[in-house]
Amino acid sequence: MSVHKPTLQFVFGRMFDDLSANYGGVMISIGHRLGLYRLMAETGPLGCDAIAERSGCAPRYIREWLASQVAGGCVAYDPASATYRLTPEQAAIFADHSSPTFLAPAWQCVAALWAGEERTLEAFRTGQGVPWGEQDQRMICGSAAFYRNCYAASLVPQWLPALPGMVERLEAGSAVADVGCGHGYSTLLMAEAFPNSRFAGFDGDPGSIAIARSLAVERGLAERVTFAVCDAQELPGESYDLVCFFDCLHDTGFPVASALAARQALKSGGAAMIVEPFASDRLEDNVGSVGRTFYAASTAVCCAHAISEKGSHVLGAQAGFAALREVLDEAGFDSITLAAETPFNLIIDARA
Repeated sequence: MSVHKPTLQFVFGRMFDDLSANYGGVMISIGHRLGLYRLMAETGPLGCDAIAERSGCAPRYIREWLASQVAGGCVAYDPASATYRLTPEQAAIFADHSSPTFLAPAWQCVAALWAGEERTLEAFRTGQGVPWGEQDQRMICGSAAFYRNCYAASLVPQWLPALPGMVERLEAGSAVADVGCGHGYSTLLMAEAFPNSRFAGFDGDPGSIAIARSLAVERGLAERVTFAVCDAQELPGESYDLVCFFDCLHDTGFPVASALAARQALKSGGAAMIVEPFASDRLEDNVGSVGRTFYAASTAVCCAHAISEKGSHVLGAQAGFAALREVLDEAGFDSITLAAETPFNLIIDARA
């Protein structure tokens, strides 16, 4: 069997595309932070000077920025009228903050990876870890913003219904723990959808918990939603009908202990819902842009944090269902099923 060997020209072309994407990502972040995408989405076709005037930015910078956007396919250009606009598809990615495909904040994570390069190099050389709290703040905020819309689109309408009987329990009134809640977006989404239930979010990062508490107050949910700084291996307080781990179980150096704490905190008939980045069980089946992105984040962030805890596992963000099932089985769960999957997530239903 012959194996295709990529030519130098092919590999160079792919890498130059990557280089272009890195340069373009900076421009996307600038457009997002200056509100340029939202301005164009709200106003329709505009000339360069009009965009500069309405945004309060210097025209010469705007002209060059717009050229980069047109060249990259991020903004549509009409040569006849010399105007720029966003198509509905472009607006969904760059301007609509509620869209499940809104990607603009994700480039903050890329910036954070570059900002932490020296720290990552040192980790490679020494084998030491890098705790989540030591990451550049753009990683924490960018991750929260990126996951927020994904959860808003899928958590309540798709993922919770995939757990048999769980929606009914939440509608009747249940206690829910959200472990590794970050800024609390997942916790608050569930609280808004199920007004008869109570929710507790836990995270090891005090800064994230402070933001989560302020969001709970802002949304009028503070009476039913609490947030606390807590280690993932401990679940204080009451027993729960549902314990959730959203894109975080793989980050801990003690995933078995964390899963065990969740199992011990469950009420009879309760469930643990583990949402993890999508991955197949074999490296060769994870080849592509999604796998490449997740492996890169895993190298510098996820594995680095797990190593910093000096625990039993370093799962990484591409662990796959088989490895996750082993962890949950060791924690004593009797029923472990893959309830649903998306191009970006695996949703696991674990019951004692």
